[in-house]
Amino acid sequence: MDRYNAPRLAFALCMITTAVNLQAPLYDILAAKAGVGVGAATLAFACYVAGVMPVLLGLNGLADRVGPKPLIIVALLLCLSATALTLLMPGLITLGVARFLLGIGTGLTSAVAPGYMHQLLNSDDSRMATTYVTSSTALGFGLGAAVTSLFILHTPSVTPPSLWLYLGVGTIALVAVMPLKNIAPAVTQSAMWRLPGYPPGTLSFGLAILLAWATVGLVIAILPSTLSQHGLTPWSGFATFGICSCGVLFQPWARALAPVKATVLGLMILPLAYGLIAWGALQGSLIAVLLGAVAASSACYGFIYLGGLSGVLAIAGPSSTQTSAGYFLMAYVGFSLPVITTGALVDSVGHVAALTLFGVALLVGAIATVSLLLIGPNKSSKRLTAIRQP
Repeated sequence: MDRYNAPRLAFALCMITTAVNLQAPLYDILAAKAGVGVGAATLAFACYVAGVMPVLLGLNGLADRVGPKPLIIVALLLCLSATALTLLMPGLITLGVARFLLGIGTGLTSAVAPGYMHQLLNSDDSRMATTYVTSSTALGFGLGAAVTSLFILHTPSVTPPSLWLYLGVGTIALVAVMPLKNIAPAVTQSAMWRLPGYPPGTLSFGLAILLAWATVGLVIAILPSTLSQHGLTPWSGFATFGICSCGVLFQPWARALAPVKATVLGLMILPLAYGLIAWGALQGSLIAVLLGAVAASSACYGFIYLGGLSGVLAIAGPSSTQTSAGYFLMAYVGFSLPVITTGALVDSVGHVAALTLFGVALLVGAIATVSLLLIGPNKSSKRLTAIRQP
């Protein structure tokens, strides 16, 4: 049964991230129901990061005390609890509380998942573990939003059946992960509170994922309000699916490139894809939005996510939870602060000016990060060859 251990963990990781954006198409509906603007909706959205941050900042040494398996189980329980809460008491405040719980769950798994997957695969090659983790999590981040959109297109509701469906499938994932062996910590006396680490050459990869996930966060949290001006809010879940999950299709190309080259390619695609998304949303062109989302996903969850994570693991080693925590800390900074700022700008200066300012900042950030990557240490440019499935 050992050969099924990695797929079991991948299924659990997919279900953890599926819960994260399950309510994404409901943001604009819940904000309207509460009588608040886009800024308040982005604050509820960012409560997720408030849950992630304490875990990544201080508790990334927890796995060395209890092992990674209990953290995966707790994360699944938090996801199930958050989903049940939004079913029982739908509302913007409840959404914020639920996303806080989801953030804790994601934070518990982010730092340990690559190393745990590597140990379960029992392979000297960390690239396959990275592939399992990035593919399963990227699929999950978009899957929940797409399923919710399918249901609310048929019958608008703040408690769509997708939430009930998740409770069932999430419980199956919890049962599936129980037989996994827990990896005994090698150092039982290590410090519980350990700050994220940034060995030389890893910070530039962190900046790249910051820009990528800032774009993803904008599509999830702000795009529904922009699309609502054209009566397209129920389709926002498909845009979320496009930008989160379609990047998996591009990961074979990313694996064939060195981490630096993959990340640079993603940063070159990202501003162009964002421009297509923003133009399509402002003009009410759903086709442009979806095409732009797929293009952005190739950058965010294809070249940058896989290339960046592979780059930091190549530098620090697959067992370095502090380095993984540092990478994801940068990702979640991007997932929150730029999104909150843009949401406040939407309320004050309107969608056109806010989305334009974000685009300018994204372009400048991408150019600066590409420059850092190209002059970075040679150690971060180890080649990723194609991976054969066992």
